[in-house]
Amino acid sequence: MSLASLGLISFQFYWVGNVLKINEERFEQNVFQALSSTSERVEKGEASDILLSSLARDTIFQKALLEPIEPIRVQVRRRKVAVNRASVLDSLFDQPIPQISQTFRKLIATREGDPENFSQIEKYFTMSSSMASSLFTPDELAILLAEKERYLNFLSEQDQKLSKRQYANRRQNYIVEELNVSRNVAESIVKANMKIELVEVVIHQLLAQGNQHILNRLDTTVVKNEVRDQLINRNIDQPFELGIVDNRDNIVGIGPVADLNFLKENGIKAELFPSDLLGVENFLVIHFPEKQNYLIRQVFLPLGSSLVFMCIIIICFVYAIKVIIRQKKVSDIKNDFINNMTHEFKTPISTVSLAVEALQDPDLFGEESLRKRYLNIIKDENIRLGKQVEQVLHAAALEKKDFNLKLERVDLKSLIDAAKSHFELIVENRGGTISSEYSLISGQLDADVFHLNNIVNNLLDNATKYSKSAPQIKISVNETETDFTISIKDQGIGISKEAQKKIFDKFYRVPTGNLHDVKGFGLGLSYVKTMVEAHKGTIKLDSEPGQGSVFTINLPKNK
Repeated sequence: MSLASLGLISFQFYWVGNVLKINEERFEQNVFQALSSTSERVEKGEASDILLSSLARDTIFQKALLEPIEPIRVQVRRRKVAVNRASVLDSLFDQPIPQISQTFRKLIATREGDPENFSQIEKYFTMSSSMASSLFTPDELAILLAEKERYLNFLSEQDQKLSKRQYANRRQNYIVEELNVSRNVAESIVKANMKIELVEVVIHQLLAQGNQHILNRLDTTVVKNEVRDQLINRNIDQPFELGIVDNRDNIVGIGPVADLNFLKENGIKAELFPSDLLGVENFLVIHFPEKQNYLIRQVFLPLGSSLVFMCIIIICFVYAIKVIIRQKKVSDIKNDFINNMTHEFKTPISTVSLAVEALQDPDLFGEESLRKRYLNIIKDENIRLGKQVEQVLHAAALEKKDFNLKLERVDLKSLIDAAKSHFELIVENRGGTISSEYSLISGQLDADVFHLNNIVNNLLDNATKYSKSAPQIKISVNETETDFTISIKDQGIGISKEAQKKIFDKFYRVPTGNLHDVKGFGLGLSYVKTMVEAHKGTIKLDSEPGQGSVFTINLPKNK
């Protein structure tokens, strides 16, 4: 049973440890996946930004070539053109008319004249500053000036694209002429080539990004928020410390970090921008200060139930061991009691048996004195047997608390003197002495005379029996305003500290090996303690082996 219980407890501890280990591995796996997802999203975001930026510039350029620029609507007040305006107009307007926006066309359309002439002008005519001054009022010139300035700023940003577009147009014409294909096919080929060139541009920019320091490629606030979102998606809502380890093994904290070195050495890591062609390694590292508490909370129910079951098993195991020990003790006490009772009953029974045989002898019929003697022996032994049986039955009644005290006024000195006189002859026959000492006020105590007399007799009997040489017994009685103290001291064999713990237990007797040189059932001191407590008093023992014992009883006056 012990091995089975210990094995079950060991298995429970192993199971709990295994559950914690599995949950820790699962937690770290989820955290690593969250960091990897964050790294992937950051990398895709960077590539997407570069691609969209390139596509946006290409789209804007194509729309600029194919669609007119919307006019600017401004409010002006009639004013004269400044003298130095002519040079500005020369630089702004000395270009073919088709490159001027719809604002110019709307202004020309309001002038009188044939629209066809305007179309010819639009095709071939180049407007000078002097013609612009003659055609438009100062307010109209202000509008055109603002419009043209915006347009030229846009064109300056698209010069490179424009050259590429012109190159594409020439290439398209070459494909049509040389390969003898339709213009639609040629346009598709050119568009495909332009997309390839766009991809080349994007790859070039991505390679350029790889040369930058990791902190220049990231928005740390965005990264931290993304990590938090990824963790929450995996049901991990715990405070964390976050950092970035660059390719030089330097760590930079994102937000507050208690110990950067600890974070770098013990945190969970995931590589940032793992697809970089240059192969520069940068890591996102994370640590959870309350990781252990979180893991324990995650397995609280199975862990708690397991601990409860383990406690129940341990309690049951300890209880079973205590029951076994108690049963063994009870068995030993029972055997001792049976042996003691057998010895106690054997002597009077043998005596009675011998007396009966003697009385049956015909030779004694005429010896009246001998007959009376044997009859008295039988009577005394019968009384002795009756008392022993009554003592056993009385012990059972005491255990069930099946007794009532008959309190009455008792003269304590007279009661103790009577008990003392009963033992004086026995003590003197063994060469000992028994003395008494009183310090009384009234000497009157409310008690049960029968039980109080048995208490004193039991203690005096033990003091006599457990003195190997001549007994030296001293009785002391002291009275105060509230209680009586009765002390019985002997110089007997004494009692060990271990035996003192059990001396008042029922059926307990101090071990003496296989010898049965002291009579009794082991009920005397148990009875004494029960009766003293029934009188609301206390009893204590002071003893040293080889130096004797002192039993001290304290009985209150008011009960």
